[in-house]
Amino acid sequence: MPVPLLDLSRQHAPVLAELRAVLDEALSCSRFIKGPVLERFEHDLADYCDTRRAVGCASGTDALILALQALDLKPGDEVVTTPFTFFATAGAIARAGGIPVFVDILPDTFNISPAAIKHWFETNCALTDRGTVDRNTGSVVRAVTAVDLFGQIADMDSIEHICSDWGVSLVEDACQSIGAMWKERRAGAFGRVGCFSFFPSKNLGALGDAGAITTDDCALADRLVSLREHGGQGYVHREIGTNSRMDAIQAGFLSVKLRRLDEWHEGRRRNAAFYAEAFADIDEITLPVIDPRAWSVYNQYTIRAVDRDGLMAHLKSLGIGCAVYYPLPLHLQECFSSLGYAAGDFPEAERASREVLSLPVFGELTEEELGEVVQAVKSHYAARSGG
Repeated sequence: MPVPLLDLSRQHAPVLAELRAVLDEALSCSRFIKGPVLERFEHDLADYCDTRRAVGCASGTDALILALQALDLKPGDEVVTTPFTFFATAGAIARAGGIPVFVDILPDTFNISPAAIKHWFETNCALTDRGTVDRNTGSVVRAVTAVDLFGQIADMDSIEHICSDWGVSLVEDACQSIGAMWKERRAGAFGRVGCFSFFPSKNLGALGDAGAITTDDCALADRLVSLREHGGQGYVHREIGTNSRMDAIQAGFLSVKLRRLDEWHEGRRRNAAFYAEAFADIDEITLPVIDPRAWSVYNQYTIRAVDRDGLMAHLKSLGIGCAVYYPLPLHLQECFSSLGYAAGDFPEAERASREVLSLPVFGELTEEELGEVVQAVKSHYAARSGG
């Protein structure tokens, strides 16, 4: 039987009446921008992430841009980040006026390598009266953007320590990891700010675009509120911001879904456990590695695969949903060619791009569908070995 990579209609079916009630309420009161519905969602999100504040905005990309602006990123400042992630992580740095500086990833979790971050600072930087400065370029290093990839939080113990030593801000790109935990702390509770995407395919997805920023710094949160509304209040503007508000309808939809998020996480984790047992005897694939300090929400279930492209073609021929996240690391993207990176600079990110494949893991999959995925994977490798 065909198995979709994601089927949101199954998630929405039990809550359709509540989602429609949100729309009816918005139509009856005609308060579509800001207002109590957005304020309630922001309060609930901050409570869920165990942060003092949450600020809604128009998308996860905008969350990253607004966060960097609020942290006083200046044109030409550098931000250290990973080359193995969705484009918006580095694109937001450039859009905010900064320069992405890439370091390699860990080979097991695919998250940014703390050792690589530490080595880059120690090799290239100096503490000066201007702050941390890249000796090679003369640019100020403003921040590290660490991504919680595929639903697993990065090694925040180590990364927070490095950022503290070098006096730079930590931006947590939690766009794929809402609800995930590192020890006892939720995603969004690390560094100066946490950034979330509520793109429909996320574990907590809007019915359109939306995003948010979490922080324990109330003054920073107030500035983010101003920046999302053109940098001012009313017709008085202290700085230049943008128009990046989360509309009340999306906030209402997200409030309905937030109440069920942990239940939906358990469905993904149950399916991941099914795969772990079923794939244990296939030498040609490497299962997702979860750091023992982490609790993953499996935004993606991503394996490494021998003959990845052949396996992908086989699965698609059988109607099994699958996808490659990400086929080309960011340091090799044409738009970043001026940064001077080349193939071979980040071997782990490049190897991951050649080997990774994500399989269906959404919580509403049936056991029969999971079995179809497993059988399809096994049949490919049996055929390759002549079995």
